[in-house]
Amino acid sequence: MKNLTVRTISGIGFVVVMLACLLLSQWLFGALVIFMMVGMMSEFYTITMGDRYKVSRSLAILAGVVLFCLIYLAAAYQMPVKYVALSIVPVMVVMINSLYVEDKTDYSKFSNLYTGLIYIAVPLALSNLVAFRNGHFSGLLLVSFFVLIWSSDIGAYVFGMAFGQKHGKKLFPSVSPKKTWIGFWGGMLFAIMAAHILNLTGMLSLPMFHSVMLAIVMDVAGVYGDLFESQWKRIYDIKDSGSIIPGHGGLLDRFDSTLLAMPVGALYLSLFDLL
Repeated sequence: MKNLTVRTISGIGFVVVMLACLLLSQWLFGALVIFMMVGMMSEFYTITMGDRYKVSRSLAILAGVVLFCLIYLAAAYQMPVKYVALSIVPVMVVMINSLYVEDKTDYSKFSNLYTGLIYIAVPLALSNLVAFRNGHFSGLLLVSFFVLIWSSDIGAYVFGMAFGQKHGKKLFPSVSPKKTWIGFWGGMLFAIMAAHILNLTGMLSLPMFHSVMLAIVMDVAGVYGDLFESQWKRIYDIKDSGSIIPGHGGLLDRFDSTLLAMPVGALYLSLFDLL
Protein backbone atom coordinates (compact mmCIF):
# COMPACT_ATOMS: atom_id res chain seq x y z
CA MET A 1 0.00 0.00 0.00
CA LYS A 2 2.85 2.37 0.87
CA ASN A 3 4.51 1.73 -2.49
CA LEU A 4 1.21 2.36 -4.29
CA THR A 5 0.83 5.67 -2.45
CA VAL A 6 4.37 6.75 -3.34
CA ARG A 7 3.84 5.65 -6.94
CA THR A 8 0.56 7.57 -7.21
CA ILE A 9 1.86 10.79 -5.65
CA SER A 10 5.10 10.84 -7.66
CA GLY A 11 3.22 9.98 -10.86
CA ILE A 12 0.67 12.77 -10.39
CA GLY A 13 3.42 15.23 -9.53
CA PHE A 14 5.43 14.37 -12.61
CA VAL A 15 2.38 14.63 -14.88
CA VAL A 16 1.53 18.07 -13.45
CA VAL A 17 5.08 19.29 -14.09
CA MET A 18 5.01 17.92 -17.63
CA LEU A 19 1.67 19.53 -18.46
CA ALA A 20 2.84 22.86 -17.07
CA CYS A 21 6.00 22.77 -19.18
CA LEU A 22 4.13 21.80 -22.34
CA LEU A 23 1.35 24.35 -21.98
CA LEU A 24 2.88 27.44 -20.37
CA SER A 25 6.01 28.32 -22.29
CA GLN A 26 8.21 27.27 -25.18
CA TRP A 27 11.23 27.72 -22.91
CA LEU A 28 9.79 25.33 -20.33
CA PHE A 29 9.05 22.90 -23.14
CA GLY A 30 12.68 23.09 -24.28
CA ALA A 31 14.00 22.64 -20.75
CA LEU A 32 11.69 19.65 -20.18
CA VAL A 33 12.75 17.83 -23.35
CA ILE A 34 16.46 18.47 -22.71
CA PHE A 35 16.04 17.15 -19.16
CA MET A 36 14.28 14.06 -20.49
CA MET A 37 16.91 13.53 -23.18
CA VAL A 38 19.87 13.83 -20.81
CA GLY A 39 18.18 11.57 -18.25
CA MET A 40 17.16 8.86 -20.70
CA MET A 41 20.47 8.81 -22.57
CA SER A 42 22.34 8.64 -19.26
CA GLU A 43 20.20 5.69 -18.16
CA PHE A 44 20.64 3.91 -21.48
CA TYR A 45 24.41 4.31 -21.42
CA THR A 46 24.54 3.12 -17.80
CA ILE A 47 22.54 0.04 -18.77
CA THR A 48 24.69 -0.80 -21.77
CA MET A 49 28.12 0.54 -20.77
CA GLY A 50 28.15 0.55 -16.98
CA ASP A 51 30.38 3.30 -15.60
CA ARG A 52 32.96 3.08 -18.39
CA TYR A 53 33.83 5.62 -21.09
CA LYS A 54 32.28 8.56 -19.23
CA VAL A 55 33.83 11.21 -21.47
CA SER A 56 32.56 9.55 -24.64
CA ARG A 57 29.10 9.15 -23.11
CA SER A 58 29.01 12.83 -22.15
CA LEU A 59 30.00 13.81 -25.68
CA ALA A 60 27.20 11.66 -27.12
CA ILE A 61 24.66 13.28 -24.79
CA LEU A 62 25.99 16.70 -25.80
CA ALA A 63 25.50 15.74 -29.45
CA GLY A 64 21.85 14.93 -28.72
CA VAL A 65 21.31 18.24 -26.92
CA VAL A 66 22.94 20.17 -29.79
CA LEU A 67 20.62 18.43 -32.27
CA PHE A 68 17.58 19.39 -30.20
CA CYS A 69 18.71 23.01 -29.84
CA LEU A 70 19.38 23.43 -33.57
CA ILE A 71 15.99 22.02 -34.55
CA TYR A 72 14.42 24.18 -31.81
CA LEU A 73 15.99 27.31 -33.33
CA ALA A 74 14.87 26.29 -36.82
CA ALA A 75 11.29 25.61 -35.69
CA ALA A 76 10.86 28.52 -33.28
CA TYR A 77 12.92 31.28 -34.91
CA GLN A 78 13.08 30.21 -38.57
CA MET A 79 16.82 29.66 -38.47
CA PRO A 80 17.79 28.27 -41.90
CA VAL A 81 17.33 24.52 -41.86
CA LYS A 82 20.77 24.02 -43.40
CA TYR A 83 22.35 24.90 -40.06
CA VAL A 84 20.79 21.78 -38.50
CA ALA A 85 23.54 19.94 -40.35
CA LEU A 86 25.93 21.36 -37.75
CA SER A 87 24.59 18.71 -35.38
CA ILE A 88 26.91 16.25 -37.11
CA VAL A 89 29.93 18.05 -35.61
CA PRO A 90 29.58 16.71 -32.04
CA VAL A 91 28.86 13.25 -33.47
CA MET A 92 32.15 13.45 -35.36
CA VAL A 93 33.83 14.49 -32.11
CA VAL A 94 32.42 11.33 -30.49
CA MET A 95 33.87 9.25 -33.32
CA ILE A 96 37.28 10.90 -33.15
CA ASN A 97 37.36 10.67 -29.35
CA SER A 98 36.88 6.91 -29.57
CA LEU A 99 40.27 6.65 -31.29
CA TYR A 100 42.02 8.12 -28.26
CA VAL A 101 40.46 5.82 -25.66
CA GLU A 102 43.30 3.76 -24.24
CA ASP A 103 41.24 0.80 -23.04
CA LYS A 104 39.82 -0.82 -26.18
CA THR A 105 39.21 -4.26 -24.67
CA ASP A 106 35.46 -3.68 -24.91
CA TYR A 107 35.45 -1.35 -27.91
CA SER A 108 32.23 -2.82 -29.32
CA LYS A 109 30.32 -0.99 -26.58
CA PHE A 110 30.98 2.26 -28.44
CA SER A 111 28.23 1.26 -30.87
CA ASN A 112 25.79 1.91 -28.02
CA LEU A 113 26.71 5.60 -28.16
CA TYR A 114 25.22 5.87 -31.65
CA THR A 115 22.27 3.64 -30.74
CA GLY A 116 21.40 6.03 -27.91
CA LEU A 117 21.48 8.98 -30.32
CA ILE A 118 19.16 7.32 -32.84
CA TYR A 119 16.91 5.68 -30.25
CA ILE A 120 16.49 8.60 -27.85
CA ALA A 121 17.95 11.90 -29.09
CA VAL A 122 16.48 11.94 -32.60
CA PRO A 123 12.81 11.29 -31.63
CA LEU A 124 12.95 13.85 -28.81
CA ALA A 125 14.66 16.44 -31.01
CA LEU A 126 11.94 16.00 -33.65
CA SER A 127 9.29 16.84 -31.02
CA ASN A 128 10.02 20.46 -32.00
CA LEU A 129 8.24 19.84 -35.29
CA VAL A 130 5.09 18.89 -33.37
CA ALA A 131 5.30 21.76 -30.88
CA PHE A 132 5.86 24.59 -33.38
CA ARG A 133 3.70 25.67 -36.31
CA ASN A 134 5.20 28.44 -38.46
CA GLY A 135 7.25 29.64 -35.52
CA HIS A 136 4.34 29.67 -33.08
CA PHE A 137 4.48 27.38 -30.07
CA SER A 138 1.55 25.25 -28.92
CA GLY A 139 1.94 22.24 -26.69
CA LEU A 140 -1.65 21.02 -27.12
CA LEU A 141 -0.82 18.43 -29.77
CA LEU A 142 2.06 17.07 -27.69
CA VAL A 143 -0.24 16.90 -24.67
CA SER A 144 -2.75 14.98 -26.80
CA PHE A 145 0.02 12.59 -27.85
CA PHE A 146 0.93 11.94 -24.22
CA VAL A 147 -2.73 11.48 -23.23
CA LEU A 148 -3.11 8.82 -25.94
CA ILE A 149 0.09 7.06 -24.83
CA TRP A 150 -0.79 7.20 -21.12
CA SER A 151 -4.35 6.02 -21.80
CA SER A 152 -2.98 3.05 -23.71
CA ASP A 153 -0.60 2.21 -20.84
CA ILE A 154 -3.41 2.45 -18.27
CA GLY A 155 -5.79 0.32 -20.35
CA ALA A 156 -3.13 -2.33 -20.92
CA TYR A 157 -2.34 -2.45 -17.21
CA VAL A 158 -5.98 -2.60 -16.08
CA PHE A 159 -7.07 -5.28 -18.57
CA GLY A 160 -3.81 -7.18 -18.27
CA MET A 161 -4.00 -7.39 -14.48
CA ALA A 162 -7.74 -8.06 -14.35
CA PHE A 163 -8.03 -10.64 -17.11
CA GLY A 164 -4.78 -11.25 -18.92
CA GLN A 165 -2.65 -12.96 -16.29
CA LYS A 166 -5.11 -15.81 -15.76
CA HIS A 167 -6.88 -16.09 -19.08
CA GLY A 168 -4.83 -14.29 -21.69
CA LYS A 169 -2.27 -15.45 -24.19
CA LYS A 170 1.14 -13.86 -23.79
CA LEU A 171 1.92 -11.05 -26.22
CA PHE A 172 5.71 -11.41 -26.39
CA PRO A 173 6.83 -13.84 -23.66
CA SER A 174 10.50 -13.97 -24.69
CA VAL A 175 10.84 -10.23 -24.04
CA SER A 176 8.13 -9.28 -21.54
CA PRO A 177 6.41 -12.28 -19.89
CA LYS A 178 3.70 -10.21 -18.18
CA LYS A 179 2.29 -8.58 -21.31
CA THR A 180 -0.80 -10.25 -22.76
CA TRP A 181 -3.01 -9.86 -25.81
CA ILE A 182 -5.91 -8.93 -23.53
CA GLY A 183 -3.79 -6.12 -22.15
CA PHE A 184 -2.90 -5.05 -25.68
CA TRP A 185 -6.55 -4.80 -26.76
CA GLY A 186 -7.45 -3.09 -23.49
CA GLY A 187 -4.77 -0.49 -24.15
CA MET A 188 -6.07 0.12 -27.65
CA LEU A 189 -9.64 0.49 -26.34
CA PHE A 190 -8.55 3.10 -23.81
CA ALA A 191 -6.50 4.94 -26.44
CA ILE A 192 -9.48 5.10 -28.83
CA MET A 193 -11.73 6.31 -26.01
CA ALA A 194 -9.18 9.00 -25.15
CA ALA A 195 -9.04 10.05 -28.81
CA HIS A 196 -12.83 10.47 -28.86
CA ILE A 197 -12.72 12.63 -25.73
CA LEU A 198 -9.80 14.73 -27.01
CA ASN A 199 -11.64 15.24 -30.29
CA LEU A 200 -14.95 16.19 -28.67
CA THR A 201 -13.24 18.68 -26.34
CA GLY A 202 -11.35 20.27 -29.22
CA MET A 203 -7.89 19.43 -27.88
CA LEU A 204 -7.28 17.18 -30.87
CA SER A 205 -8.47 19.30 -33.78
CA LEU A 206 -8.71 16.54 -36.35
CA PRO A 207 -11.57 14.75 -38.11
CA MET A 208 -12.84 11.98 -35.83
CA PHE A 209 -11.64 9.27 -38.22
CA HIS A 210 -8.07 10.55 -38.11
CA SER A 211 -8.23 10.97 -34.34
CA VAL A 212 -9.13 7.30 -33.97
CA MET A 213 -6.52 6.18 -36.50
CA LEU A 214 -3.90 8.28 -34.75
CA ALA A 215 -4.76 6.50 -31.49
CA ILE A 216 -4.46 3.10 -33.15
CA VAL A 217 -1.10 3.67 -34.85
CA MET A 218 0.36 5.31 -31.74
CA ASP A 219 -0.91 2.47 -29.55
CA VAL A 220 0.79 -0.14 -31.73
CA ALA A 221 4.00 1.88 -31.97
CA GLY A 222 3.97 2.47 -28.22
CA VAL A 223 3.73 -1.25 -27.51
CA TYR A 224 6.74 -1.89 -29.73
CA GLY A 225 8.61 0.94 -28.02
CA ASP A 226 7.89 -0.64 -24.64
CA LEU A 227 9.02 -4.05 -25.86
CA PHE A 228 12.19 -2.61 -27.37
CA GLU A 229 13.25 -1.15 -24.02
CA SER A 230 12.24 -4.34 -22.22
CA GLN A 231 14.56 -6.30 -24.49
CA TRP A 232 17.52 -4.10 -23.56
CA LYS A 233 16.78 -4.55 -19.86
CA ARG A 234 16.41 -8.31 -20.30
CA ILE A 235 19.72 -8.57 -22.15
CA TYR A 236 21.52 -6.68 -19.38
CA ASP A 237 19.46 -8.33 -16.62
CA ILE A 238 18.08 -5.24 -14.89
CA LYS A 239 14.59 -4.44 -13.61
CA ASP A 240 14.44 -0.64 -13.93
CA SER A 241 16.44 1.78 -16.04
CA GLY A 242 16.84 4.11 -13.05
CA SER A 243 15.18 5.43 -9.92
CA ILE A 244 14.57 9.11 -10.59
CA ILE A 245 10.77 8.80 -10.23
CA PRO A 246 9.89 7.15 -6.89
CA GLY A 247 7.82 4.02 -7.42
CA HIS A 248 8.12 4.22 -11.20
CA GLY A 249 11.79 3.64 -11.97
CA GLY A 250 13.74 5.68 -14.49
CA LEU A 251 12.77 8.12 -17.21
CA LEU A 252 13.41 5.50 -19.87
CA ASP A 253 10.95 3.17 -18.11
CA ARG A 254 8.26 5.84 -18.29
CA PHE A 255 8.88 7.15 -21.80
CA ASP A 256 9.92 4.01 -23.67
CA SER A 257 6.56 3.98 -25.48
CA THR A 258 6.88 7.67 -26.36
CA LEU A 259 10.18 7.25 -28.21
CA LEU A 260 8.45 5.26 -30.95
CA ALA A 261 4.82 6.37 -30.61
CA MET A 262 5.50 10.12 -30.91
CA PRO A 263 7.45 10.05 -34.21
CA VAL A 264 4.99 7.51 -35.67
CA GLY A 265 2.08 9.78 -34.67
CA ALA A 266 3.81 12.79 -36.23
CA LEU A 267 4.53 10.78 -39.38
CA TYR A 268 0.86 9.77 -39.67
CA LEU A 269 -0.27 13.39 -39.40
CA SER A 270 2.35 14.50 -41.92
CA LEU A 271 1.32 11.88 -44.46
CA PHE A 272 -2.25 13.23 -44.42
CA ASP A 273 -1.19 16.92 -44.28
CA LEU A 274 -2.63 17.27 -40.77
CA LEU A 275 0.52 18.44 -39.01
